[in-house]
Amino acid sequence: MSTSPSPSGAESAVRIGALVPLTRPGWTEAGQHLLAGLELAVGEVNDAGGVGGRPIELVVRDTAADPQRAAAAVEELAGLGVAALAGEYHSVVARAAATRADALGLPFLCSSAVLDALTEQPTDWVARISPPQSRGWRIYADFLLDAGHSRIAVAAQPSVYWATGTRILRDHLSAHNGTVIELDMSALTPAAVCDALVEHRATALLLLVGHPEPAVPIVKFVRRDQRLAEVLIGAPAGQPEFAEWAKLLGEDGAEVPFLRYLPERLTPLGARVETVLRERLAQAPSFVAFEGYDTVTVLAELLRSHDINRARTAESWPRVAVEGTRGQIRFSRTPGISVWQWTWAPIQVVDRDPAEPERLRIRYTG
Repeated sequence: MSTSPSPSGAESAVRIGALVPLTRPGWTEAGQHLLAGLELAVGEVNDAGGVGGRPIELVVRDTAADPQRAAAAVEELAGLGVAALAGEYHSVVARAAATRADALGLPFLCSSAVLDALTEQPTDWVARISPPQSRGWRIYADFLLDAGHSRIAVAAQPSVYWATGTRILRDHLSAHNGTVIELDMSALTPAAVCDALVEHRATALLLLVGHPEPAVPIVKFVRRDQRLAEVLIGAPAGQPEFAEWAKLLGEDGAEVPFLRYLPERLTPLGARVETVLRERLAQAPSFVAFEGYDTVTVLAELLRSHDINRARTAESWPRVAVEGTRGQIRFSRTPGISVWQWTWAPIQVVDRDPAEPERLRIRYTG
């Protein structure tokens, strides 16, 4: 698809493959933010002398949220001789990429996908920057309980990701006398969702669906139904993070809490990176952009320290310690997680301020 520009002597460049959703049905705005972070870090690494005097070249492939397309891209990139893989936003797509990378012996640092089971069996070839879904969604459940919500409806589409999220929520809420009511969005219209919320006396509705369809119509219907004036709408997967949400929904898109993987205060590096990313994106950078930047920062340190060798890179996850935009990044083995994991990636529950929908406010910190 494309490669980032590299300095003269590009034939000696260290190539890193980047998997990014840049076309529909992929979440393209997330893909753009992820790529902006990846590219910024590559440029800064090269300005500082690259890896052992060799520039990094980012070889970008569009996954379009298609697992088969991602797996094929991993095959292609492995054949092109990339030193490692980076990126991906969609969890199901990242799982396909991780499975193929594991089979091929290609190091893959996953930037932004959270599905716990990225591979069926434990592997040394894959590591992850973003927190696992089990941790993030339990924190979201704690936020709901803390806010007084115990009868939760989930409007969900068929997907391993959504089904896993529903199970995490149900297990955590049921342990605290909460109830999860599943609404099958392959069979219900937004109007029918409103009727079901009334019937089940739900106090919160979580959107486990795609954006903008059907998330946006559901929000509009619920906001306009007077019977549901007190119902909280939530979106743990982060749909309201991006500017398109505010553009399509305006005031209706405020007060929809979602998970964001940022600390209350960025590191000094993070503050500087935020300024540059804001200029490049012409909007506030999402947490996904910071994940992209941190991914390349970690890979560059690994490649500098442990030679440009796939096997040595894969062996080195537990030995890396890198100051990223959101804290020091170290990888360890986490029970129930099959890949090397940055265990303490920061997690917040935030929403858009109804008084100023362009502004995000922190509602809960995990």
